Amino acid sequence: MSVPEAGQSAGRDEQEMDNYEQHQTRVLMALMQGLCAARYRKADNTPCLVDQGLYLGSVGAALNNEALKSLNITHILVVARSLNPAFPAEFTYKKIEVLDSPDTDLGKHFGECFTFIDEGTCTGGNVLVHCFAGRSRSVTVVLAYLMKKHQMSLQSAMSLVRSKRPQIAPNAGFISQLVNFEKSLQGLTTVGVILHAKLPSVCSGAGTKNVAI
Repeated sequence: MSVPEAGQSAGRDEQEMDNYEQHQTRVLMALMQGLCAARYRKADNTPCLVDQGLYLGSVGAALNNEALKSLNITHILVVARSLNPAFPAEFTYKKIEVLDSPDTDLGKHFGECFTFIDEGTCTGGNVLVHCFAGRSRSVTVVLAYLMKKHQMSLQSAMSLVRSKRPQIAPNAGFISQLVNFEKSLQGLTTVGVILHAKLPSVCSGAGTKNVAI
């Protein structure tokens, strides 16, 4: 019977430790997400109207079934990898599985997002676009939609959305993509500075690490 060499045994031990640490990280992330979702459900659970038929919000708004129905929201666009449709039997959903990371190419999904929003509003319903915090991913999609639909400048779109939802904070990568999108639409940009170079935390103000979910 062959005896494993010390190096092989050490390698397996190291791999097992890595797997354990990854598992613990996933458990911790799930716990953090659950706690933050509960917070948003209580403190940030109202969809914000930003355009005719178009609402923006956090996971808290997406979990507020009563508000969704009272606002005649029929379509829900989920812009987050970690979130799943909350009421799949009651609303029409589309999910864009992306992380809130500056490296995420959200721009490649703009077209399908716009089509989904138009499908909802053109059939007499209203549409909610949400991510986890309602600050970055969903905001980026809504800004791009306003720029495309109304030929708005990025600066004007940001001012409008911020007036409805002051806590918006697209990450630096998304701002850069919006700048490029504005250039493709209008040939120039109205925003010359990357406004938010720091990745928003999972649960703002909760003392958590900056992580993308």
